[in-house]
Amino acid sequence: MTTHQAWLDEARSNPYAEQIAAGFRWLRFVPELEREYRHYMQEDTFDLRRFALCAGMLVWLGFSVLDCFLMPASRELAWMLAIRGGVLVLLLVCGLLILMRRHHFLLTPLSLTCILSAGLGGAAVVAVAHRIDPTYPYEGLLLICMAAYFLAGLRLSESLTSSMVVLLGYVGLELLSRQDPLRLFNNLFFLSFGNLMGLLGCYLLEYKSRQHFLVSRQLRLLAERDGLTGLYNRRSFDRQLERLWRQAQREGVSVALLLCDIDHFKAYNDHYGHQAGDGVLRQVAAVIGTAARRPLDMAVRLGGEEFAVLLYDIDLAQALGRAEALRARLAKLKLAHERSPTAGVVTLSVGAACLAPGEGSDRSQLYAHADRALYEAKAFGRNQVVA
Repeated sequence: MTTHQAWLDEARSNPYAEQIAAGFRWLRFVPELEREYRHYMQEDTFDLRRFALCAGMLVWLGFSVLDCFLMPASRELAWMLAIRGGVLVLLLVCGLLILMRRHHFLLTPLSLTCILSAGLGGAAVVAVAHRIDPTYPYEGLLLICMAAYFLAGLRLSESLTSSMVVLLGYVGLELLSRQDPLRLFNNLFFLSFGNLMGLLGCYLLEYKSRQHFLVSRQLRLLAERDGLTGLYNRRSFDRQLERLWRQAQREGVSVALLLCDIDHFKAYNDHYGHQAGDGVLRQVAAVIGTAARRPLDMAVRLGGEEFAVLLYDIDLAQALGRAEALRARLAKLKLAHERSPTAGVVTLSVGAACLAPGEGSDRSQLYAHADRALYEAKAFGRNQVVA
């Protein structure tokens, strides 16, 4: 077994691990991951798009100046400068909209608009210039295609589509300007092979980008989550509690903590074995997870058979209701536990605490109160909720 395969086998099943195992040769994820990846790409390539746009406008201006030196004063030169000016205005408008970052859903359409306007504008300039000078350089179109593949932050399908539109536009405009067919074929042959190299390079870059996205998300899950149950781990809990405590101070709301402990779990492991114990931990974790459905709530495995639920903006009565629902839901599963003196099934003891952050209080008090309540729940018979 390769190291890569062993790593996947050890990782708990999740969309990222499943996609890595399934592969993505056609540069496509399952719909949910594809949407997440595209959002990630918009954020990750924003600086690249901004740099490419600024560099592209400078290059476009440079070619405009070069036209004035290469071409004699004529009606064709006026048309060429008019086309370049129109494209420059469009690039400026799109650039301002991109830099504003207010409409993320427009980022890719605006990038495509920039590439297509520069490509078709460049093709039009070349076609007009060839009417009076067949040797006017056309290679600038290849630079635009390379920008689509490598600098515009586009996916392969978008880059390929825009480059093909530019090439077809170039062929059509050259035919209208009555370019020599043999020369046109030579130019198109050169541009096509240049695009083929760009296509291969872009494919490899996007493949590596998607691979990095999946691996980084998988590693983040491994760092934040408990490997056995899939719940958040102690490190994530400490960070989230600190963040929620500060937020609760600003907003003047309460934070509640439920500490949960599986009753007589050591006796369960000794009687049924650790593999069965792991299965119980997963089932209990699934029940615990149902209590943390809101965005700021968190279900945690603190370690061993101890779990926690962190609840934001909730009062003590509501927190007790959540805790009692957890205890009852686990009891309804009727997981056999012959060595339990409390009941014949796996049960849960829960300690609940609720505090509103203020002067003289800190988050350690919330944990201390919940821990004291859990101690009392276990001391007074277990399988109960104590606040």
